[in-house]
Amino acid sequence: MKKLLIANRGEIAIRIMRAARDYGIESVAIYSDVDAESLHVQLAQEAYGLGPGKPADTYLNISKIIDVAKRAGADAVHPGYGFLSERAEFAQAVIDAGLIWVGPTPAVIKALGDKVEARRIAQAVGAPLVKGTPGPLANAAEAVAFAREAGLPLAIKAAFGGGGRGMKVAYKLEEVGDLFTSAVREAIEAFGRGECYAEQFLERPRHIEAQVIADQHGNTVVLGTRDCSLQRRNQKLVEEAPAPFITADQSRRIHEAAQAICTHAGYTGAGTVEFLLSQNGTISFLEVNTRLQVEHPVTEETTGVDIVVEQLRIADGLPLSITEAPQLRGHALEFRINAEDPGRGFLPTPGRIDVFRAPSGPGVRIESGVEAGSVIPGLYDSMMAKLIVTGATREQAITRARRALKEFTIEGVASVLPFHRAVLEEACFNGDAEFGVYTNWIETEFKGVPTNTRIEPVDSGLHRCFIEIDGKRHELGIPLSLFNGASVSASSNTAPASSSEGGVTAPIPGTLQQWLVKDGEPIKKGDGVALIEAMKMETLVVAACDGVITQKVSAGTMVSIGQLLAEIVLP
Repeated sequence: MKKLLIANRGEIAIRIMRAARDYGIESVAIYSDVDAESLHVQLAQEAYGLGPGKPADTYLNISKIIDVAKRAGADAVHPGYGFLSERAEFAQAVIDAGLIWVGPTPAVIKALGDKVEARRIAQAVGAPLVKGTPGPLANAAEAVAFAREAGLPLAIKAAFGGGGRGMKVAYKLEEVGDLFTSAVREAIEAFGRGECYAEQFLERPRHIEAQVIADQHGNTVVLGTRDCSLQRRNQKLVEEAPAPFITADQSRRIHEAAQAICTHAGYTGAGTVEFLLSQNGTISFLEVNTRLQVEHPVTEETTGVDIVVEQLRIADGLPLSITEAPQLRGHALEFRINAEDPGRGFLPTPGRIDVFRAPSGPGVRIESGVEAGSVIPGLYDSMMAKLIVTGATREQAITRARRALKEFTIEGVASVLPFHRAVLEEACFNGDAEFGVYTNWIETEFKGVPTNTRIEPVDSGLHRCFIEIDGKRHELGIPLSLFNGASVSASSNTAPASSSEGGVTAPIPGTLQQWLVKDGEPIKKGDGVALIEAMKMETLVVAACDGVITQKVSAGTMVSIGQLLAEIVLP
């Protein structure tokens, strides 16, 4: 390959750009209108716009991305993570266009991306598994029937998903049906397919994964384990390598199962095999992520292997730079720095960053997609940056992490920095004898952090208009920041926020995904009335009083924070 198109945005696009330079090739960035002034565009050697719209119109638009690759003269495509990274049809479209696909083959993506088929492969190689449905569930009734058979708690998961999207855990039989419906809805929105299956959910499990790289010459190497148990809504917040407080036998079983699954599937490229580890030591295969992981830097820091460069080597037909598991060195922690307010239930907080002062010093690595002045849009994932801290021991890594997190300053938007600082003081995390954190520990045991001052969002992106040059019509995209407060808006779907007691307003900016009640329906105080989606998360909007609801906004509408969604009046 000579020129790589990066089909992604933010910090991962920048990470891949840097790997491309290290590998000695050029790279091309893409961007949506709201990303026109983003850091990954500024750092790119070349950048091409995808126009306005939701992700489906931009970063998820396969034909548009392939067209940009051809216009840019790219001969290869790297998908990063998220968006189209695990879509077999995108990989096939890249190959059909005569370009090099940086990732496993479409057939392998399809087989392992289907979580039900992945379970069958795991069974075939003898990997540990809990009881699950043999295929996708047809409806909510089937989900309830399986829950009666297998018992609770029950995990309902998108068959073609990942990253926690389309996953729900039911602890009561009466909630299984509703959670199945919610999982299907999320799966369709995130992945374009709504099939969901179910399996037994291990109570208070840890999330352990193995990083695998495999070339086209039959070499498959497991680089080591990671622990990713600190999660919020199934989205990881803190990861570390190697996974602490597991036995040599558990580590061996995870390594062997990961290698066997990837070998059986004919895997090539970088991938991650994920497992759950229960409190009693039970290990169960979870899924395979057929892409680069957000947390790959902790494995890089503890192995000395540049995983992204290995991806490029593999795609070029070269053998792995190592053919045996490397000797591990030290311990590494990664903290996802999200634009979320942990004091308000991790509500997303899009807006402009006024101050972004990252830490440095021994053992500190920053992977950032933003800087001071950057605008965090509400259309995408909330992650702004990643802080990776490495030490000779886990104890030293934690000590350095405390120092780095104390130095880290972000102003203008709320961030999860207070959460990370608090976690490092929790004995169940920083202890030297056992590990008390599990996948839903934040929701069940974390004491919480103080609420931040509320952050108001700002307009971002491009204002589109037209001019004529020599009689020919041309479209222009002008950054909204140039207007300096002039009345130009990125959206016309705005309404004033209501100050009346019966006003139902948007707690966050995002898309009004669904009304949960009908227009004109009587409701009670505390009833859920709508779902707003922003930054890959659903937020429930609840009624503040009794009465009859009158909807002011249609489902599917982009709404701003404080916007009037409905009014509730006494009948």
